[in-house]
Amino acid sequence: MTSSSDRSTAVSVDGTKTYEIRTYGCQMNVHDSERLSGLLEEAGYVRAPKGADGDADVVVFNTCAVRENADNKLYGNLGRLAPMKTARPGMQIAVGGCLAQKDRDTIVKKAPWVDVVFGTHNIGKLPVLLERARVQEEAQIEIAESLEAFPSTLPTRRESAYAAWVSISVGCNNTCTFCIVPALRGKEEDRRPGDILAEIEALVAEGVSEITLLGQNVNAYGSDLGDREAFSKLLRACGQIEGLERVRFTSPHPRDFTDDAIAAMAETPNVMPQLHMPLQSGSDAILKAMRRSYRQERFLGILEKVRAAIPHAAISTDIIVGFPGETEEDFEQTMHTVREARFANAFTFQYSKRPGTPAATMEGQIPKEVVQARYERLVALQEEISWEENKKQVGRTLEVMVAEGEGRKDGETHRLSGRAPDNRLVHFTKPAEEVRPGDVVTVEITYAAPHHLLAEGEVSSVRRTRAGDAWEKRTAAPKQTGVLLGLPKIGVPAPLPTPATPACGNH
Repeated sequence: MTSSSDRSTAVSVDGTKTYEIRTYGCQMNVHDSERLSGLLEEAGYVRAPKGADGDADVVVFNTCAVRENADNKLYGNLGRLAPMKTARPGMQIAVGGCLAQKDRDTIVKKAPWVDVVFGTHNIGKLPVLLERARVQEEAQIEIAESLEAFPSTLPTRRESAYAAWVSISVGCNNTCTFCIVPALRGKEEDRRPGDILAEIEALVAEGVSEITLLGQNVNAYGSDLGDREAFSKLLRACGQIEGLERVRFTSPHPRDFTDDAIAAMAETPNVMPQLHMPLQSGSDAILKAMRRSYRQERFLGILEKVRAAIPHAAISTDIIVGFPGETEEDFEQTMHTVREARFANAFTFQYSKRPGTPAATMEGQIPKEVVQARYERLVALQEEISWEENKKQVGRTLEVMVAEGEGRKDGETHRLSGRAPDNRLVHFTKPAEEVRPGDVVTVEITYAAPHHLLAEGEVSSVRRTRAGDAWEKRTAAPKQTGVLLGLPKIGVPAPLPTPATPACGNH
């Protein structure tokens, strides 16, 4: 057991204060945490070592509110930090994100040792609030009701040298009955196309070769600008950026998915043959109760058009099982849609009450054991389809972008891992030639499992890339405490990870 003075020494770098950020929820939160890191580093903090587990001068919780027990999880974690804070003079705890936006004063009442509570609209205030809490010796609660500045203007500490999130909008104009995100993130606000493209060009100049356009309802981009074709125009513009090899986007909504967007995907070489299209339910009655503006036929029609234009597209989805009022017949309609859609993979969720949403108080809440049984049937079906679809990849020659940390068993199997253009995970034999994350290898697929592909033969070719150079430079250089103000320094982990909740509100 270390004393408080030992603990402080263990995580300080030349007397500099350390920070740790714990992120819950969707990609938007992951990207917001990169900005929180950038803000803290610009203020002079350095990141605590991996596994610090609260052993830092500042611990920030970036919370999610879409799960029924999200608050219990937060207060449990805050409770575990209370004695650590008592033993470590000067330690501060901050809570931000969607749960902070929703619960506000409740957090400090339940956990009075918290120093700062801030919302989704004012993450840029964190360093100021921490300093104010320190000087005034009392908790600072600041929740803005609307966006103060577009988050992309903030400094950012990117987690990877070769792939990056790029926000194109924040907020959402939909009114899905299961989702609390519009109430917490606000109405959709779009960035100017020129600002987005300038950020992407800056990233590419730093060595990033893959970007993912990010928005709560990403393909509604343009509604705030008065241009229904703004999203497809943005995809095409990305195709003109030299050095940008891979473009992805998440998460779209079927309502806003236009033929022009499909054409832009098909005709722009660096837009990847991958689409995440949330279904939520295959039942027209349940979709109506969810206030989803499409029906099964429309959804399957979109997929048919995508596959006609992009034959090798891998399509994934989100599905909620056990929504209030869901009958066995409704569930069978979801199973039918899954059979017809042939998703490469699906993120399946048992319906969970989101406090503050219309669905939470609807009649016909489904018993837990019924939801569990349906969920298991759906997972079994999708597992079977995923495996069958992956088997179709055997014999194909694919270009795989080498990733960092994707293959948990790579060390013992003497393999490396990466993502194919359609975002399938590929484990491949480690070549004799040095290969770095961000480099691209050409391999032939020899085996398929439900959730990954294997290339057991020799690598056909290795293409060293500027992204690989950027990774090598970053890992060889001393850790920097500063970041480029306004525009990001380097990218997010590639391949872009899918958190437990693939998109805010499961769009």
